[in-house]
Amino acid sequence: MTLLHAAGLGLSFGSRTLFDGLTFTIEEGERVGLVGVNGAGKSSLMRILARAAEPDRGEVQLRRGAQVTYLPQEPAFPEGATVASELEVARAPLRAALEAHAALAARLETERDPAAHERLLAEMAALSDRIEHLGGWDTAHEARRLLDRLGVPDWDRPVAELSGGARKRVAIARALLTRPDLLLLDEPTNHLDADTVDWLEEELDRLDGALLLVTHDRYFLDDLVDRIVEITPGAGVTSYPGNYEAYLAQKLEEESLASTAQHKRERWIAQEVAWLRRGVEARRTKSKARIERARRLMAERGYQRPRAADLRLAEAPRLSQVVLEAHGVEKRFGERTVLRDVEVVLQRGERLGIVGPNGAGKTTFLRVLLGELAPDAGEVVVGKRTRVAYYDQQRARLDPEQTVYEAAGGSPPGRTGEDFVELSGKRVALRDYLDDLLFPPTMQRMQVKALSGGERNRLLLARLFLEGANVLVLDEPTNDLDLVTLNVLEGLLLGFDGTVLLVTHDRYFLDKVATSILALEGDGRAVRYPGNYETYRTLKEQAAAAQAPAPAPAAERARDAPAGAGAPEPRARKPGKLSFKEQRELEGMEAAILAAEERKAALEATLADPETYRREGGAVAGMREELERLAAEVERLYARWQELESFLGGPA
Repeated sequence: MTLLHAAGLGLSFGSRTLFDGLTFTIEEGERVGLVGVNGAGKSSLMRILARAAEPDRGEVQLRRGAQVTYLPQEPAFPEGATVASELEVARAPLRAALEAHAALAARLETERDPAAHERLLAEMAALSDRIEHLGGWDTAHEARRLLDRLGVPDWDRPVAELSGGARKRVAIARALLTRPDLLLLDEPTNHLDADTVDWLEEELDRLDGALLLVTHDRYFLDDLVDRIVEITPGAGVTSYPGNYEAYLAQKLEEESLASTAQHKRERWIAQEVAWLRRGVEARRTKSKARIERARRLMAERGYQRPRAADLRLAEAPRLSQVVLEAHGVEKRFGERTVLRDVEVVLQRGERLGIVGPNGAGKTTFLRVLLGELAPDAGEVVVGKRTRVAYYDQQRARLDPEQTVYEAAGGSPPGRTGEDFVELSGKRVALRDYLDDLLFPPTMQRMQVKALSGGERNRLLLARLFLEGANVLVLDEPTNDLDLVTLNVLEGLLLGFDGTVLLVTHDRYFLDKVATSILALEGDGRAVRYPGNYETYRTLKEQAAAAQAPAPAPAAERARDAPAGAGAPEPRARKPGKLSFKEQRELEGMEAAILAAEERKAALEATLADPETYRREGGAVAGMREELERLAAEVERLYARWQELESFLGGPA
């Protein structure tokens, strides 16, 4: 069944048309990835679909009664909002349904008219279905689970006091709790660490509703979506069935099928272009029809073959033997130690990816290395020939009031003469360089504040690469970039002769670019792993399994002993072995979980049955308390099962 239908959408800003005649449909339960180059209008389209903005043309039709939840790149919160109040907002539809259900139950107890009684039972049945759709009867437990996993422990804390990453986590929990029919997510992984991105991917995979996703995280697109919709600047959309890998395969097939005809077509176009440029005298010998046909084909060629941003690096001095080193570095903020005895030695050609949970000190570490923050202990050594270019994730170096041309280093308006840059030993006009970066002359006159997030990102990278650096320090450079530009950036870094320090949550990017990983553990320690992100995850899991503590049988006996009994000292046992009692517990665990889930499901069905409220009356409150207890018991059993299985699977 069709959930959303957008027909003939058009949107322009001044003389710039983002899209026109855009039409597409989302079906119930469908998972769609929205892709396109920066500035194509992805975020603007999401706002229109969420009814947060109006198109210039066209309309959006939503299935009657369907609920849509929209998570923008930068979520907004009302003044004075707390974590708890935002979760209450998310649960408001469910709370209203529960209250309406309780009110109907009370009316059932006093209703004597058989016809009215049947109507009330039918309404209660419909409300029960809605309550199940919105998450069921046990919502407080679900909210707590989400916030605990997202690392937001303080329910009463004002949202305004939270960091950008913590605010994004609250917004994600709020969106997930609404259980919408359609969830619109615009770059949901920004500000999240890689482990949380993994968790969010699993959480979204379990959702029942439809999903429309804008993200630069290609693993997200590959694992979550079953259709890719590509938006083309100034035009419409093209739909590709399958995930990101299938989308790439279809694009490649399109190029392959068109290659022979395209070669002949481009040769003919080149001949026509040469003729058109010969001047007025030559044009008199050709018919007007041929002139118009040539112009039309030239325009079509420009439309059909969109360019990728041509990111290039200015020449840099060769690095000396010492590049950048940290020895015993510590950094504290008050009583909290963010960095503890960190040792890092960087070599020429290394590309070090830095990962860790939010708040672990990734940006702090970069700022200490760059001399922006002084370490409280240890030292930082910078090579004599080391020249650093730093990309900060806040884009603080861009003045929103400047034009694109000025922000790239060009002269302000009023000055005559051309500005030039040095690239690969050649002198290139700045205007031509910007044009190669997909900033044509009309955009070069625009103010920075009029650009999309991805366009600002591309502009800052272009400016950074003109600095002639041999060490690139990049803090979340992938945020908001389109997939084509990401691919170009990857290629540039892979071919870079210098050294790269890279903080990013983009697992795909780290897998392709990083030669080693520095993991900040959250307690101030830093551990270095060889290889890319996937290698790091494997090595980390192996290390955790090898170091997992083994619960001692004596400790188990002490827990089971009566109150006041003496507790003997725990006695170590060989890892990988279960006690007889634990082995019996493991053998019966699956049956115990199944039984608990069956009791929970039966109680949920009872509470969903309107007849329960007529028969049981005041016993319903006790049933709800029992349901919460059973939900906690099921979760405890699963955790215990995982604990026993993981220990049994450890090394003997």
